Amino acid sequence: MKVAVDTNVLVRAVVCDDPAQASAATKVLTNAELIAVALPCLCEFVWVLVRVYDFQPSDAATAIRALLAAANVEVNRPAVEVGLSVLEAGGDFADGVIAYEGNWLGGETFVSFDKKAVALLTAQGQSARLL
Repeated sequence: MKVAVDTNVLVRAVVCDDPAQASAATKVLTNAELIAVALPCLCEFVWVLVRVYDFQPSDAATAIRALLAAANVEVNRPAVEVGLSVLEAGGDFADGVIAYEGNWLGGETFVSFDKKAVALLTAQGQSARLL
């Protein structure tokens, strides 16, 4: 079976706070021929792990890297790598993904009121401007 996973499936598999759901999530992730993971799913995943379950950003990054290592997982890897680089630099995963995808769509400069996001993206060589 080829599946597109919801955030809650990934969370259950990582957190294991509901044994029945964790088992079902692990089973589908292990047995799937293909696991399609959309960018919004990963943005939510990081947010839930950090904000709800008090994961350290580095632990959320480790969880994503473990997911990426699975042979049956399909993601927009360049966008995820930018998100991870921003997360690991102390910022928000979603800001990196948004900046990458915006650039991919033709935006030349990431603009935001978020000083930290602009500073981190600029430090990584991306065009970003604080409004």
